Amino acid sequence: MEFTHENNQITATENSEELGFITYVPNGNVLTVAHTEVSPQAEGRGLGKKLVQQIVQYARDEDKTIVAQCAFASSVIEKTPEFQDVLEK
Repeated sequence: MEFTHENNQITATENSEELGFITYVPNGNVLTVAHTEVSPQAEGRGLGKKLVQQIVQYARDEDKTIVAQCAFASSVIEKTPEFQDVLEK
């Protein structure tokens, strides 16, 4: 599986097929996660969590914090202590 990052979106593809994406809105040092979507054929494979992991790593690499407006991303971050260091306080 490959992840590409462009236009404030991280997209997951496999064999040139888009399987899901996570979008965000940058504002200074804060990334607001707006939406996470996984295609029906990719559900149940943990792809949503992998997309959240990608945005968390991007925030770390860029020294930014995250506000998770997306309910799914918020839930994943809450349940994953190692992701919580990037949450905007």
